[in-house]
Parts: sequence; structure tokens; C-alpha cells
Amino acid sequence: MLRIKITAEVDDIRRDYNITYGRYGSNEARSYATARADAPGGREADAERFSALIKALTGKEPWIVKRGDGRIDIICNREHLNGFMRYAELAEAVVRWLEETGL
Repeated sequence: MLRIKITAEVDDIRRDYNITYGRYGSNEARSYATARADAPGGREADAERFSALIKALTGKEPWIVKRGDGRIDIICNREHLNGFMRYAELAEAVVRWLEETGL
């Protein structure tokens, strides 16, 4: 697993966002993050802020999936991961993880 923790202020709300990548299938890197119900404005607002942050950092908007149980998942793929690699703070760790997982 590759965990990326980002502290950001979006819409005047400062929060820690966690993105966890895993290997799915034979050669797919994907992350699943869940919008938090205890965030200001609830899950919907948290998902919007999280999505805006990911788009600002990677140039690509993540998928948002609303679950039947009320959860909202934010899903990123390899394209997002490539976008995160533009940052020196993340590039080495991402490359190492990709090599270790054979992706």
C-alpha cells in the first residue's frame, strides 16, 4: 500500500486528507478514500473539497461514488498517481512503490 497524506485548506477549511493506493487486478493502481461525515458540511461537502484538491494537484478529477449506506468514496487511478509524481516530495516514494508492486 502507498499512503499519501496531504494537509490542505480548501474553502477555508483545513483538514488532513489521506489517499491510499493499492494494487488491484494484475496491473492496476487504484486508491479509495472516503469522505468523512464529521467534516464541516458533512460527507457531500467533504467529497467536493477532496475532489477539488485532487484535481488541483493532479490535473484530473477523481471519480465520486455514492454508496447505498451513505458513504461517499473518492477513487483515483494511475493517471492521478502520475500527477502526484510531479511533486518532488512524492516522486521517489511513488516510483519505489510502483517498482515494488511491479506496476
